[in-house]
Order: sequence, then structure tokens, then C-alpha cells
Amino acid sequence: MDKVNVRDLSPEGIEAYITHLGKEKYRARQLMKWLYHFDASSFQEMTTLSRQLRHHLEETASLDGPEIAKILTAADGTKKVLLRLRDGLHIESVLIPGRNHWTACLSTQVGCAMGCRFCFTGALGFRRQLTPGEITGQFTALRFRTPEGPKVKNVVLMGMGEPLANYDHTVTAVRILTDDAGLGLSNRRVTISTCGLAPWIVRLGQDVCVNLAISLNAPDDERRDYLMPINKRYPLATLLAACRDYPMPGRRMLTFEYILMAGVNDSPADAEKVARLLKNLRCKLNLIVFNEFPGAEFRAPAPEAVAAFQQTLLRHHYTSIIRASRGSDILAACGQLTGRAD
Repeated sequence: MDKVNVRDLSPEGIEAYITHLGKEKYRARQLMKWLYHFDASSFQEMTTLSRQLRHHLEETASLDGPEIAKILTAADGTKKVLLRLRDGLHIESVLIPGRNHWTACLSTQVGCAMGCRFCFTGALGFRRQLTPGEITGQFTALRFRTPEGPKVKNVVLMGMGEPLANYDHTVTAVRILTDDAGLGLSNRRVTISTCGLAPWIVRLGQDVCVNLAISLNAPDDERRDYLMPINKRYPLATLLAACRDYPMPGRRMLTFEYILMAGVNDSPADAEKVARLLKNLRCKLNLIVFNEFPGAEFRAPAPEAVAAFQQTLLRHHYTSIIRASRGSDILAACGQLTGRAD
């Protein structure tokens, strides 16, 4: 019989599993702390659990997670981490330096099926979903097995894959990331990025409280259809209606990510359209200069075009930030991850 991978269980799932074994519920919290606070690699290390329970867990459960295979460092300090999964496939995570902290960018799928034209990951196709333990396992590997790990304060689910296309596993991973006995992150420190799976956006806001980033990239359906095939299924009107229904507590705002591609979507007139499109939405915009990759059909716009686009949005009173590209020299920037082991 296949063993249960404890890393794949939500906090409630671990509690149910421990109860099923005839043990007290609080033992689940003890187990989680050994796993996520102390990076235990075996049940025998969990000495606050009885010897009998540890033996039973060894017979029925496992603690499998991704293993770091290679780390590349970019000129700007960004680190791209290649991780090997149990079945031999590989994924990539990224450690992004900040002023006094690091941000971990995690993957949710092996590859991606969304087919966005500006994304290297999508060009390589989809292999499979990541399990909750493979998503959170990236974070524990980075936290406990890299020098930067203790300074990782933020998590963005913006790596390989579309998080909402792996909905259940992504939500379970978020619950582990934000549970006090789990990885203990504030939900303010967790951001999920989506290309626009509208029905799951509304559901996400009902199931967990996290920051939401939407990959916009065009001011009209015609161009977004071309750049992002998902728009044919959930066009802008449907997507923005879902965004308006997404609960944002306190003073938080939605983030719209806009990848600027020369001659495609980067004119001041396009910025005017974006401003009208997002009117009355509590949001900010992250402007991302296209990160080129082998075989890409697009090019990065000139700095002057980027500045003009931003100024147009600022005149309409949008918070508009030009996001610095990190790690592009090692293909670690937005849209460049491949999970290749070569």
C-alpha cells in the first residue's frame, strides 16, 4: 500500500490523519513543527512523539520533498534554484534579493499549459501538477538549505505553471505556508499570480486570504487573445468582474502585471486604454519590461517608451511601478523558467 506523504496534507488533514491513528489532535501540531520549524527529515527525529507513534508513522507515511540539484547566481545576486522531484522531473524556484530580506518565487506545476506567447515556460508545454508538498517543499529547501533562507520573508507563486489551474494543491500549500505550526508566514506576505482563470479567482478569495496579482498585458481583447489564449475563454469583461468580486481586506490592493513588448502593447495610447479599463478598481500596476529568451518573437521596448507608459498611468492617479528585472542573465526572470537540468 502506498504511504501517505505527510507534506501533502493540510493542517486539518494532518490532524485527521493523527486522529485516525488513535492519537490526540495536538500531536498533529507537534508533527508539523518538527517538519516545518525544525526541518526534520525522518519521523525518528520527532522525539516529542511517542516511540510507538513514530514507528507507526514510519510504516504508513513518508516525508518526501524536492531536493536541490543546482543553484545559479546572477550578476544582481538573484539565485535560480533547480530542484529534483521524486519522479526525476525538475522544477525551478528563484530567490530574489530585497533591501533587508529575500523573496522566494515558487512553482506550482511542471511546465505550463496556458501557452502565453511571451513566456518561455509555456513554450515548453505542461508535464504535471505539483503536489502541495512539492510546492511547500521548495520553500523549506530554500529556507533550510541556502544561506539566504532565514531572510526569506515573502513568497510569490509566480514560478513555473498557473497556480489556479492547480487549485486544490495551491490552496493546501497556502494553508501550510500561513499556518503557525506550518511555515508561519503572514498572509500579507503571500501573493498568487494568475493569467486570468476568472471562476477560480472568486473561489480563491472565499477559501484563503492572500494577495492577488493578475497578468494583464493588453488593454483590449483582440491583443490579449493573441498574447494569452486563456482570454478567449475568460475575456477581459469576465476577468475584471471576477477581480471586482475578489475580497481585499483593509487597505490592500489588487496588482495588475503588465509586460511591455516593443510595438505590441507599449504606447501611451495603450496606457490610456489600460487606465480606462481598470477605472474604479482598487489596484496598482507592476510594469515589467519583456524578458527576452531564446526563440522569443518579442523584444523589450526602449527605456523612453517604458517611462512614457508609466507617466500616462501616473497622470491617471494609478500607483505604477516599473519592476526591476532580476536574474535575466541566468534565465531566472519573469517568464524565463524552464526546469531544465542541462
